[in-house]
Amino acid sequence: MTIYNNTNMSNDMTENFGYLGYVFQQKLLNIIITDNSFAQSILDVIKAKYFDNQYFRLIVQMIKEYYETYETTPSFDGLDQLTRLEISSEMARKCVFDMLKEIKDASFEDHNFIKEKSIKFCKQQELKKAIKKVESIMEQGDFESYDKCEEFIRDAIQIGETDSNSFEVFNDLEEVLREDYRHPIPTGLNGIDNLLNGGLAKGEIGVILAPTGVGKTTILTRFANTAYNLGYNVLQIFFEDNPKIIQRKHFTCWTGIVPDELSKHKEEVLKKASEIKKNGGRLVLKKLPSDELNILQIKHQLRKLISEGMKIDMVVIDYIDCVLPDRKHNDEWKGEGSVMRKFEGMCHELNLVGWTATQGNRSSISSEVVTTDQMGGSIKKAQVGHVIISVAKTLQQKEMGLATIALTKSRLGQDGIIFENCKFDNSLLEIDTEQSQTFLGFEEDKTERNRQRVLDALQRRERIVKQ
Repeated sequence: MTIYNNTNMSNDMTENFGYLGYVFQQKLLNIIITDNSFAQSILDVIKAKYFDNQYFRLIVQMIKEYYETYETTPSFDGLDQLTRLEISSEMARKCVFDMLKEIKDASFEDHNFIKEKSIKFCKQQELKKAIKKVESIMEQGDFESYDKCEEFIRDAIQIGETDSNSFEVFNDLEEVLREDYRHPIPTGLNGIDNLLNGGLAKGEIGVILAPTGVGKTTILTRFANTAYNLGYNVLQIFFEDNPKIIQRKHFTCWTGIVPDELSKHKEEVLKKASEIKKNGGRLVLKKLPSDELNILQIKHQLRKLISEGMKIDMVVIDYIDCVLPDRKHNDEWKGEGSVMRKFEGMCHELNLVGWTATQGNRSSISSEVVTTDQMGGSIKKAQVGHVIISVAKTLQQKEMGLATIALTKSRLGQDGIIFENCKFDNSLLEIDTEQSQTFLGFEEDKTERNRQRVLDALQRRERIVKQ
């Protein structure tokens, strides 16, 4: 929490900015503290920076942090205790105590009016700040940032808007009852697509879970390549690889030539490139700085492409662990979970399919099957995605170009399905789940599978001896 040491009361303390100014904000804080159900509806929208008085902002920040931890608002006594614990400056504490007393003693009967205007207040304050940003850009003549202006204003106007997510159950029944109502984009892995009823649809996100070095980039690149081949527009964002390496991976998908050999087959590759470009879709690769970007900035990249005329169908982020929360969280796990929620919200808002990847923890390295409880960092990441696909490779499987792929989570149908010994060639980016052995309840069937493997090995040996 930012602690304000300035003890001078600013002019906005006494200045009334209309009914949404100081008096309104004082009453709004009273209701937030005393009416928990109203707080639940407004705290996800309202921000400390909307309040004109610096001590109001401190109080709002304490309320929001308390609510995130305990899912309820603190009482006035609780806020007194928080003030003593979290504000180091004696003078600042005194000012906050005075503000809390004013808020508590505020006498008014217009509760419903205050509640009704709360969203308008948020819009007003956000719009003020957006206009200042736009003015600064215009004054500086920053032509490259002009496209941000529309985004600033749009985001301000959309604050608190939820009507677009509300609809009658009988709306658009003809569309709802169509067999292809989701319009999914296939992954290209037939075994997985069959379980996902064709793939992921727009507004849905999927996560690849795997230990380091197992093939997260390979599988994400295959998904992006498949979508492009079907005529969709794809943005593939990556943080760690050289852009030319990702380009070469895609040409390996199209030609079947390993990346290191592409240069030796230049004419063949160029001919294939000319053919592929005619499919009507776009595949845009974008390298962004690692550990410096949040979802809001990625959304800006997407909107920039949209404003340039590209209708994006799928975004692939390799990988989500490189994306920062848009604000500092006291709890790192909560921060990681918020990034995934923001990613899902972005895909829903912009109406596109989202694929990303996350690292498995140390225990996942030696696992036959990677499960969600082996996800690195916060398990909250696993709570968000529509689909989680894990990839595991034993040393023997790596030598043989195989992997175990598991559909560990699916909101779209059956999950807990394991595809054992799938073809998984990192060099050629070839993955095949259709020809592999499939198991439901991996651990339960493990003994029986091992027994069957021994029998199969004995039978193979007998055939060799007879030959």
